[in-house]
Amino acid sequence: MDVEPEEMQFLGLFGILKQSFKLIYTWRNIFIRITLALILPLSFILLAHIEITHLMLSQLISNEITLAGFRIGSNKYEKLSDLITSEVIALSLFKVAYFTFFLIFSLLSTSAVVYTVASAYASREFSFGGVMRVVPKVWRRLMATFMCMFIAMFVYNFCFGVGVILCDVFIGFSGTEIVILSSLFVLYLAGLVYMSLVWQLASVVSVLEESYGLRALVKSKNLLKGKLVVPGFIFLVLNILAGVVQSGFQMAVVDAEEAGMVRRVAFGILTLLLLMGLILFWLVVQTVIYFVCKSYHHESIDKSLLSDHLELYLGEYVPLKAGDVQLEHFDV
Repeated sequence: MDVEPEEMQFLGLFGILKQSFKLIYTWRNIFIRITLALILPLSFILLAHIEITHLMLSQLISNEITLAGFRIGSNKYEKLSDLITSEVIALSLFKVAYFTFFLIFSLLSTSAVVYTVASAYASREFSFGGVMRVVPKVWRRLMATFMCMFIAMFVYNFCFGVGVILCDVFIGFSGTEIVILSSLFVLYLAGLVYMSLVWQLASVVSVLEESYGLRALVKSKNLLKGKLVVPGFIFLVLNILAGVVQSGFQMAVVDAEEAGMVRRVAFGILTLLLLMGLILFWLVVQTVIYFVCKSYHHESIDKSLLSDHLELYLGEYVPLKAGDVQLEHFDV
């Protein structure tokens, strides 16, 4: 990056996007290889999940409709009922396998891109092979952060569900309930975006600092203070774009059974490429946002010291210490 550490805090929306595009273009050879090695499987898993889930659910629903036409207790009813049970189990196992592989490639992609951007920020020499040697050494830290966020999300969604139930019980269906539930839903979505943003930034913290798990989430929350609007806007826009891409895949590939195979394959490849680009861009952006937030809070990271610590990843892993890699607070 061609911006000095103390000047990173002044980057706004277009500045962050410009630096992200410039990083990807400058180090395009390494980013292309990271994309092909990690982000391509991640994107393929996501789209394949949509297609396979559609096929399995369609078959399951068809069998349930057929089951309703048989007499309970008959041989055909029992056989079809057993088949439905096996299909439900198969769908559940598929969901578990999907979540497992999606999480693995998500964590690996995050660690690879964060390390690459940090190395570019520190103006140090690095290679694709070096990046790939680093990736397995930090996934446990990212997993710990993810598990803490998963628990927090579960509690958050549980509380929202309880709130909806209590509102329905004590108020009942009325205009007042609709207004209250609508307000709760808006607040819920805002909280969901905020928590997701905290998690994304905490992933960067987990790779570049000694903090991980709950400490990384707290550190991320503190870093976002005063710099929430721009990252939040970028997060929303990129997620909307990802939703549009997935919806396009659903309509043009999954639901377009009457379309020709060539057309479906072409749309499938197009959506795969778009999704790969969006994932790569967001991972780069969230790392740039980390440096912007560090600079905003006068915790700008010294490039030479960061380079020395990044080098440690190539040997035996030693946690990065914020006190070692960041400059003393500077006055603006």
